[in-house]
Amino acid sequence: MIILSALLLTGLSITADVQSVDAKGVKTYKNCTELNRDYKGGVARSASVKNKGGKTKYKPFVSKALYDANKKSDRDKDFIACEK
Repeated sequence: MIILSALLLTGLSITADVQSVDAKGVKTYKNCTELNRDYKGGVARSASVKNKGGKTKYKPFVSKALYDANKKSDRDKDFIACEK
């Protein structure tokens, strides 16, 4: 019974991870808190992008595909999602 429960929980967690990956294999995040767990400085669309919001603590990770999948989290439209 314990093994069955463990297998069911593992299966549920794997299913949850699969739902947050798009067709191109890029992970989408529900909000900035989740994204910042993996990328402290957020995600920039390109290396040449400059932050409009002022000073930040961390450098953003640069990935066009990852930014495009999570651009809903770029509130100030400066091409950096969830900058910190």
